[in-house]
Amino acid sequence: MTSAPDKTLGFCRDCLSEQPGARPRCRACGSPRLVYHKELYGLTLAHIDCDAFYASVEKRDNPELADKPVIIGGGKRGVVSTACYVARIHGVRSAMPMFKALEACPQAIVIRPDMEKYVRVGREVRALMQELTPLVQPLSIDEAFLELAGTERLHHDPPARTLAKFAKRVEKEIGITISIGLSYCKFLAKVASDLQKPRGFSVIGREEAVSFLAPRPVTTIWGVGKALAATMEGDGIRTIGQLQTMEEGDLMRRYGVMGQRLYRLSRGVDDRVVHLNDPAKSVSAETTFFDDISRHDDLVPILRNLSEKVSWRLKKSGIAGQTVVLKLKTADFKLRTRNRRLEDPTQLADRIFRTGVELLERETGGTKFRLIGIGVTDLSDAARADPPDLIDHQATRRAAAEAAMDKLRDKFGKGTVETGYTFEGGKRDK
Repeated sequence: MTSAPDKTLGFCRDCLSEQPGARPRCRACGSPRLVYHKELYGLTLAHIDCDAFYASVEKRDNPELADKPVIIGGGKRGVVSTACYVARIHGVRSAMPMFKALEACPQAIVIRPDMEKYVRVGREVRALMQELTPLVQPLSIDEAFLELAGTERLHHDPPARTLAKFAKRVEKEIGITISIGLSYCKFLAKVASDLQKPRGFSVIGREEAVSFLAPRPVTTIWGVGKALAATMEGDGIRTIGQLQTMEEGDLMRRYGVMGQRLYRLSRGVDDRVVHLNDPAKSVSAETTFFDDISRHDDLVPILRNLSEKVSWRLKKSGIAGQTVVLKLKTADFKLRTRNRRLEDPTQLADRIFRTGVELLERETGGTKFRLIGIGVTDLSDAARADPPDLIDHQATRRAAAEAAMDKLRDKFGKGTVETGYTFEGGKRDK
């Protein structure tokens, strides 16, 4: 095992030679692609993102396209799936209507997506990731989080240099480029990977996190889309630095459970870990009754109790579900399942429960049931779950109350605080 380089050093991303002190070009090969950072050799969590993935694959397969603007997307009535960086210079962006993209860049070459090919190449990149570490958490076909703590003995290098070697290998063996973000948490690793695209390698350390985030717009934070950003601007909040001066309680009163995320991420606090994607397609909880139950009012508290179990599992796993599924088994063992897709993914017991109750109302009416269950499918990362409800302010308040209850339960135990639904009726299913 080679010893880790001195922490005061950087290295060249092209020839990988060590670089003492900050200098504009590599002293060995003359490349300007140098990386320096005080915490460079102590950070282990990375976000890897393929650069303009679909377009890069097409340019790889047709070298004549190398310097031309390329748009991957549908016909004139379609939208842009991916635009290469040449096209982006002209203002073309992903999800832009195709007619607007062609107005901005009429000379662009439009190629219809070949998803089978892109999936194949994405798997090739992922296979190389898994040679670096077993802790690879894919987010999509062309990006993933990696945790490289403890891999120094295997690769004879600290994670930063291992990642630089990986970028070179992807270019050589697969023929596309990637950008890398290296940090101590998922949020900042993802932010870092977007800083210097394409072929980027950016580092955000613990010491600089708060000052780095302060001048950036609130839209830098996962889950802050156009609607929430407009609401926050109406409240006079435009930068993350403004969030850093606010109390958690105030943010939660304004924006519900999202306020807690704003408070934590604005300060660079993100304790989600990189985990292998769970092969499970759903998270659920169910119970079988000792005696059959037919009354709606008797089923509701049990449903609330089960919803809280599902919510707890989602929150602990850092995932969310977008489709709520109600499961019922009648006294004669016939199974009924009902589902409803939500506008946004959720982790909240309140949203799961209220959706489940609406589904349950259509099933009760004298039928006896021996089992009830509730769950969610369409699982995703929790980053964009439960944006504040800009219409139903009661829902935002209930979300804030649930977050407060979660904090008490984490500190003092699950039975510390209960809702009116579960205080009595929910006991029967324990």
